[in-house]
Amino acid sequence: MPGLIGKKIGMTTMFLETGKNIACTILEVGPCTVTQIKTDEIDGYNAVQLGFDEQKLSRVSKAALGHFKKANSNPLRKIVEFSANFDEVSLGDTMNVDLFKEGDYVTVSGTSKGKGFQGVVKRHNFRGVGDATHGQHNRLRAPGSIGAASYPARVFKGMRMAGQMGNARVSVDNLEVLKVLSDRNMIVVKGAVPGPKNSYITIEK
Repeated sequence: MPGLIGKKIGMTTMFLETGKNIACTILEVGPCTVTQIKTDEIDGYNAVQLGFDEQKLSRVSKAALGHFKKANSNPLRKIVEFSANFDEVSLGDTMNVDLFKEGDYVTVSGTSKGKGFQGVVKRHNFRGVGDATHGQHNRLRAPGSIGAASYPARVFKGMRMAGQMGNARVSVDNLEVLKVLSDRNMIVVKGAVPGPKNSYITIEK
């Protein structure tokens, strides 16, 4: 699917023509530079590599500088590959928000906010013990049994337990593009998008 790299700006609300007020997210999308075109003959697969968000020369390795130089581009902070056939794209081309139009449905991927080590009630929506009766005093948010003892005498894979929550790659499908602001390289999509403000995201058609 063709797509672009962007940045989450924040959330707001919009009134539809029907008068309904809905939550939406503002995304800065592009401009992205084509830094490499991968082909089946050379790389074994077809893809287009895009770069986004310029950064200082002092922060870039010499190997990366050479890579950007081939594309006649400034050093870029974020690089993503899209396994899609962009129509007639060549090295060094700039792609912007005009790839999308109002009414399109897009998939937005990003890294969700990290929540640290969390228990089963928060992480997996366990109910916990509703009423602290019958002498129990310290089992309110405990996970309970994690398996039988003598047989199978092991804990099954995928058992829901306490652990690291968030800070994972999340994709949200079918978000409607409500508005495209070409002059500011921004789009407004319906609903929420994973990650904190100013985090990098990818938007695919």
